[in-house]
Amino acid sequence: MRRRASACGLGGMLSRGRVGMVVGMLTRGLVGMLVAGMMACGPRLVPIVLPPATDSAPRPTRTPPAAPPAALPTPPVAVPKPPVAVPTPTRDRPTRDRPTRTDSTRTDSSRVSDTPPPIAREFRGAWVASVSNIDWPSSRTLSTVAQQRELLELLDRAVALNLNAVLLQVRPAADALYRSPIEPWSEYLTGVQGRAPDPYWDPLEFAVREAHARGLELHAWFNPYRARNTDARSPLAKSHIARTNPSVVKAYAGYLWMDPAEPLVRERTLRVVLDVVRRYDIDGVHIDDYFYPYPENNRRGREIPFPDDRSWQRYRKAGGRLDRADWRRTNVDALVKALNDGVHRTKPWVRFGISPFGIWQPGYPPQIRGLNAYEKLYADARKWLREGWLDYFTPQLYWPTTSAGQSYSLLLAWWASENVKGRHLWAGNFTSRAGAPGASAFSVSELMEQIRVTRTQAGATGNVHFSMVSFLQNQAGMNDALVAGPYAAPALVPATPWLDVGLPPTPALRVIESDGRAVLSLGTESKVAPWQWLIRVRADAGWSSRLLAGTVNRWPIPVRNDVTGVWVTALNRAGTESAPVMISLTRPRTSAPAVPGRGRANEP
Repeated sequence: MRRRASACGLGGMLSRGRVGMVVGMLTRGLVGMLVAGMMACGPRLVPIVLPPATDSAPRPTRTPPAAPPAALPTPPVAVPKPPVAVPTPTRDRPTRDRPTRTDSTRTDSSRVSDTPPPIAREFRGAWVASVSNIDWPSSRTLSTVAQQRELLELLDRAVALNLNAVLLQVRPAADALYRSPIEPWSEYLTGVQGRAPDPYWDPLEFAVREAHARGLELHAWFNPYRARNTDARSPLAKSHIARTNPSVVKAYAGYLWMDPAEPLVRERTLRVVLDVVRRYDIDGVHIDDYFYPYPENNRRGREIPFPDDRSWQRYRKAGGRLDRADWRRTNVDALVKALNDGVHRTKPWVRFGISPFGIWQPGYPPQIRGLNAYEKLYADARKWLREGWLDYFTPQLYWPTTSAGQSYSLLLAWWASENVKGRHLWAGNFTSRAGAPGASAFSVSELMEQIRVTRTQAGATGNVHFSMVSFLQNQAGMNDALVAGPYAAPALVPATPWLDVGLPPTPALRVIESDGRAVLSLGTESKVAPWQWLIRVRADAGWSSRLLAGTVNRWPIPVRNDVTGVWVTALNRAGTESAPVMISLTRPRTSAPAVPGRGRANEP
């Protein structure tokens, strides 16, 4: 059982009323002293006097990401990104470039709270499907340069839309869109299964680095059982499981499918996933809704049975007593639990998530009609959620809120009621249907309504959109509606406090001079870099926030006379915040030499 990691939250710290104060001194053009010592569960406060600012002084801004490389095979080096603004909940809608106000009527810093309001947290992800070249790469015949350019464009679009995570499909059909010692290169990448990119590159390594440079999470998405899709064109590679172990792969309605009952299949999928977890700095492992295959009918309209007689008879001869349906479900259960345990045993901070079909069984809740995933896909998704065999649960709620038999709202509420372990519930949306042609399509305003419903549902904390191509095309103006509405400002990914990752390191700060201006030097008492820094700035207009990668060690303090304080916390890989360190800033109102700030340790 994984131990719950906790840290001193703002509420706990302030309720204890324990605020340490350390004196800092900074004269005009002179360096301040190191912030030292923190009292248990309390912010440290350091008063500092800064030189006067001018209204024309530059402010930190976001710069465009680096262009893809002209020469290969060496992948481009990620360029560190400037601070990303993170909103705080306010009455006024915040924008990307102006501070967030705590109260629209307050312009005097004396009326702004001494402590920042809570940071908005919401998961905003998008699936990037490689199967059939749905999202990326757009073609099997692209050059390496074109593939990288498309991937960078995709990540940049995610940033522009204020998303915070990308779910990249890296194993569409027992193949790999990364350098794998187990499975062959995917034909969706190079046109021929088993053929490496030329010039060579590793798409997953590239995607992780570039996503993190932009403040995005990268989740590796695996299909657990599909071995060959119906649109496959190239011959199977020698290393493909259908050639190395043909007895465990079954032909089904134009597909090749690994038999979930075969121990070798479960061991291989687990080995593939954990190999990626070990070798790549991914943030999550994700599997989709393809367990036993969706049922297909023959020419006479009769359902084609899945051909697992061999493994079923072996089970019965060994004394197995379950009926065939329950036996199939236990096969899938075993893989789900093994993946959850294996991922966290390998890297405790990597989250494991599943996106099952949105209906568990018809009649749950009573108004719901449709495919029975429990009986047809042998997916007991309710069990996985109730057992806590995952960190996030993303039911594919691909119907509008107005649907009578498959209501988005009712299904989301039912799944929330089944979430007894309190795992992340991030609804899956069929965003590509918004503004599209066809009878199954719905309006962009319906997509906005689905996000609103998710936000109002207790226990639900985000959405995952299928798929990225609709954002790349700005289908029916959905991008404009998102950035003008629910995604007007960025948000942090919700914390996962049940992961056993330890407490975040305590910040250790200095104010130094660089190029004639004050710069915040970021470090930790343990000398171990955090995953991210969260910097909150207090000004006359209110509090605003910046999110930086943990590798950043310097941040320029805004050169503005109304900036009166900086509040810094460190975040670990589970998103847990450390106790804060606060620096109090004052600037002389005239051009006279600055007077050193003085402080005295106070203990209420």
